[in-house]
Formats: sequence, structure tokens, C-alpha cells
Amino acid sequence: MFKYLFFDLDGTVTDSAEGILNSVAYALNKLGISVEDKSTLLPFVGPPLTDSFKSIYGFDDEKSQLGVKYYREYYSDKGIFENKVYSGIENMLINLRSKGKKIILATSKPQNYAEIILDHFGISKYFDIIAGSTFDCSRRTKTDVLNYAIEQIGMTDYSQGIMIGDRKHDIIGAKEVGIKCIAVMYGYGNRNEFQTYGADYIIDDVEQLEIFLSDNV
Repeated sequence: MFKYLFFDLDGTVTDSAEGILNSVAYALNKLGISVEDKSTLLPFVGPPLTDSFKSIYGFDDEKSQLGVKYYREYYSDKGIFENKVYSGIENMLINLRSKGKKIILATSKPQNYAEIILDHFGISKYFDIIAGSTFDCSRRTKTDVLNYAIEQIGMTDYSQGIMIGDRKHDIIGAKEVGIKCIAVMYGYGNRNEFQTYGADYIIDDVEQLEIFLSDNV
């Protein structure tokens, strides 16, 4: 049923919250904002950073860009490696590739960061394409990234594509480009979010995800 599998990175392939939250806290501290409980920053995991600085802290464009700049100071050196691959993901990718499926990474994270992370964990080889956002914002949203990935992979039958992610932005992006979406509960979203934005499928854990994809590919 599904030949092209588009995977989100943060909260889907890797558990990256520690590095992201530390990077956001570092940026906010540089801007004079102290964060006592880093768990309050979890909404930053997934969406484009500029959007989160605006929606959560009310920053204007200029201050949001400064926040991103400070974020990257910490993230590029330390935060990027405060990360781990979810248990079972690598074996799942191996099994899906053995079935001849196209596996694509589609993340709102800058593409070069995504490449570094996948290389660091030795799993780049399982992905046919690694697609992410760009520093110049020519690709910024999940919709932008998906459209780019679809063009690069040469997918023409959209009924064969499915997005696997953990936040509303994955669902929105999938709907906007015209593919189905799986929302995974082991990441950083929640069932209410997934139901509100209309995920086609909601799956609890990596084991169930592999079973589902194995039965539908």
C-alpha cells in the first residue's frame, strides 16, 4: 500500500529533547530570560524555531532570529549530540529496506544538522533521501520539506506515500501535500493533538509502527 515512507526526525527517529531544550534554555538565557523548568520548553521540539519563539514568548521577527542564532551556538557544538535513537528504529529501517521500500527523512530541522545526526548514529545508509529545512528559509515548513523530498524521490502516485511523525506539523504538512500521516505516541505530541489535526493513524510505539508498516507496504 505505502511505498514511500517519510519519517520525521525529532520525536520519531531520535529522542532529541535534551539537546533541544538545553539549546533553547541557553538562547533564552542570552536574551535575559531564565528557565527554571526545562520541561516547559517541550513545545519547541518539532516546529520551526522562529515560530516557537514567536508563539511561546511573543518575540518579533528580529528577536526570534536572534533567538535562533543563540540556539545554534549551543546546538551546533553540544546539543546536536545530546540525542539518541529510539530503541527498535534501526531494526525497523533495516526490515523496511529489505522489502524494497523508499525511506525518506523529512524534518523541519536544518538539513545539514539532520545529516550530522544520522551519520553520528550510523543510520544515514537506511535513508534514500535526507530532506530538511534550509538556513536561508527557502525551505522552512514541513510542507516545504515534503514537497522538496517528493520532487527529489520522484514520487508521482501520492497514494503510495505516508508521513510518520509526532507533532501537528507533520499532520498538517502531510495533508497539504496530499499524503497520509501516522502520528506516533512515543514522541512529543499527544492523542488530543493528533485527533484534533486529523492524523490518519495513531500508533503507540516503535514495535506497533513496524507491524503496521510491514502489513501495509
